[in-house]
Amino acid sequence: MTSLRTAAVVIASTRAAAGRYEDECGPAIADWLYRHDFAVADAVVVPDGDAVGAAIGAALEARPAVLITSGGTGLSPDDATPEQTAPYLTRALPGVMEAIRAAGAGTVPTAVLSRGLAGTAGPTFIINLPGSPGGVRDGLAVLSPLIHHICSQLEGRNDHR
Repeated sequence: MTSLRTAAVVIASTRAAAGRYEDECGPAIADWLYRHDFAVADAVVVPDGDAVGAAIGAALEARPAVLITSGGTGLSPDDATPEQTAPYLTRALPGVMEAIRAAGAGTVPTAVLSRGLAGTAGPTFIINLPGSPGGVRDGLAVLSPLIHHICSQLEGRNDHR
């Protein structure tokens, strides 16, 4: 029996971290990860800003296969998830984010404004999804056919067909 790949989830939401808003994105991401055979702990919910970078750094210490963030990717003054993520990335995967923005733009024109990043930090695939449940659904739909291939590649396995 093979062990499950692990995953971590960081939610950037000042309102949810303060208890003024119930986060819906973390449970949706965790459910998606479970359905894709990842072991995942509860989402860490932090306020926007420096706390996001600290949570990403803490999550990476466990060397998960996947780290998904949600929130903080827009244009509001406190939206800083991409800036908090960038220092950890060793390789960028801009095509993943281009595909997510394009998929969302079909129904929500403002999806193209998401500044989220995707890339790798050593053996971990990191992606910044928007902070809306719809944006998360759109992003996860794009990732579904890619996620296991991305992880296999990061594990050094060539599963090209």
